[in-house]
Amino acid sequence: MKPQPHIKTEGTSKFQIGEIKNNTVQYDFEKIKTYLNIKGHILFGKNFRIYKEDEPLLFKLCCYFIQDHYSCAQMGIDTNKGLLLSGPVGCGKTSLMKLLPHLAPHKTNYEIIPTRNIVFNFNASGFEVLEKYNETKNYCFDDLGVEPTGSHYAKECNVMGEILLSRYDLFTRHPEQVTERSRSVVSVSHSSKWKTKTHITTNLNAQELEKRYGNRVRSRLREMFNLISFDQASTDKRK
Repeated sequence: MKPQPHIKTEGTSKFQIGEIKNNTVQYDFEKIKTYLNIKGHILFGKNFRIYKEDEPLLFKLCCYFIQDHYSCAQMGIDTNKGLLLSGPVGCGKTSLMKLLPHLAPHKTNYEIIPTRNIVFNFNASGFEVLEKYNETKNYCFDDLGVEPTGSHYAKECNVMGEILLSRYDLFTRHPEQVTERSRSVVSVSHSSKWKTKTHITTNLNAQELEKRYGNRVRSRLREMFNLISFDQASTDKRK
């Protein structure tokens, strides 16, 4: 059976979010919204809903997650970069980053980890925790900026600052393949297929991020991420 990325199955129900034409899925944003509302109810409960005022931002995110390169380029979004999704407390950042990978899990997939958990692990286990994130796996660091300063045996560390610098090195590293037979190094195209992506959700703005993590980190954030922001007047959807 041919794969059907344009059809989503939830229990006994099927949701068509696009059509296949010329071996390419042409997605329908209205159908995507219908599916996301249903999937959101499954993941987060009956109170979940997509707010009308968030639809322009949601459209950008959907284009990124389905890897619609043309539409993303029109909106100034680089599909090779990760996402830095910012906005006030309770606006729905984390929920969207948990929900949207279900649109095209074969294209965009990552592990979501709260930053405070990373620091708690560092405090317990030390610098070996940093090594976990210095690998070519995609992560979403949730709630950047709420975590405490790391401290292991009285040695303080800006844990997330160090991790972000390591993730930048991974992101900019030119991938290489070493063939076992010839032991020769073969260069590989620096395409999105090989990019190590990092995503972030945060309540902080650019100035606050720089104050917390330093200018070195902030300058690298510009290169690593597409900055997508909720309106600062966005309502707290948890209330």
